[in-house]
Order: sequence, then C-alpha cells, then structure tokens
Amino acid sequence: MSAIRFDAEEKALLVGKLQAYFERELGQPLGRFDGEFLLDFVSEQIGAHYYNRGVRDAQALLAAKFDDIADACYQLERPTELRR
Repeated sequence: MSAIRFDAEEKALLVGKLQAYFERELGQPLGRFDGEFLLDFVSEQIGAHYYNRGVRDAQALLAAKFDDIADACYQLERPTELRR
C-alpha cells in the first residue's frame, strides 16, 4: 500500500479540524505547522488501520452481494430431472 497523502485543500481542511479539536477539547492552540506534523504522524502510524478496516468492510459487502447474485441465479434455473 502506498502512503496516504492528501492534496493541499484536503490537508488544510483536516489540519483545521485538528486545530479546532485541540482548542475545544484540550484548550490548547495548535499551529498549522504542528497540525500538519500531527496529521502526517496519524496518517503514517494509524491511517493504515482505518484503511484496512474499510477494505474488510468492502469485502464483506461484496461477499454478501455475490451471495445474493448466486441465489438469484439459482432461482432462475428451470426444473430438470436433477432439480425439481
């Protein structure tokens, strides 16, 4: 998996969210530079866990949909000597 990278607009939005959180919950200011370092750290150290969870959720969803398709195909079969 390649590193998780954000474009400048996404990064600015996410850093703003971190700054607001730090101010609201911790009563601490967080500068843009420090916010970018924190975002990079979280992306590198924790981001893969969230990414992998999303992949597993997508796999489970696809497996359920494939089961539905297989059931629908089975229902389309016509009766024969082997299936009545």
